[in-house]
Amino acid sequence: MEKILIIEDEKKISDIVKTYLEREGFTVAVAPTGREAFKLIKDRFDLIILDLKLPDIDGEEICSTIRKASDVPIIMLTAKSSEEERVKGLGMGADDYVVKPFSPRELIARVKAHLRRTKKGERKSLSFNEGALKIDTSAMEVRKRDKAVPLTTSEFRILLGLAERPNIVFSREQLVNIVQGYDFEGYDRVIDAHIKNLRHKIEDDTQKPMFIKTVYGAGYKFIGVQD
Repeated sequence: MEKILIIEDEKKISDIVKTYLEREGFTVAVAPTGREAFKLIKDRFDLIILDLKLPDIDGEEICSTIRKASDVPIIMLTAKSSEEERVKGLGMGADDYVVKPFSPRELIARVKAHLRRTKKGERKSLSFNEGALKIDTSAMEVRKRDKAVPLTTSEFRILLGLAERPNIVFSREQLVNIVQGYDFEGYDRVIDAHIKNLRHKIEDDTQKPMFIKTVYGAGYKFIGVQD
């Protein structure tokens, strides 16, 4: 069964989340500090639940450090609830954002959705613009001119969702559903942040995109030419 790491200094919260996850059959490890988390991260985890307010290291710093080395799904768990904070956190590479106080059942549903989508997909490869962009759906890997492009899980899902249906306009709400697996209010700007990150990674010129085009007032569409 999948391994999940909880990085949370409030023992009451980590105990509750751990109990719910273990009831679902997950293997769970808990790190109450950032330093302990970095020790445990040496092992492979399938998903990380990260509190942003830790006693020793800022959770956002931990997220950025993890993201440099891994595309493991990260769910931020925090009391910061403003839209700006959500956009900032997701812009750092997190895949989801849960605000305290929260429902443990909802958190578990999100965990399952991310893990399910990480596993989903047949083995196939998509290639666009004479091999300029390649997407391996089973390995969840993207290459730009044969160089690996590190994407977060959410970025990969958005790119694949768009690329599988070129020239079809997706609203932000539809892209939220692709990422989360269910409707989620207030995430318009989060999708914009993911698209911005994607463009910086796959486009030569973000002002003249070859792959992801903004359709003003409607959403986004993929305009790459499939090989």
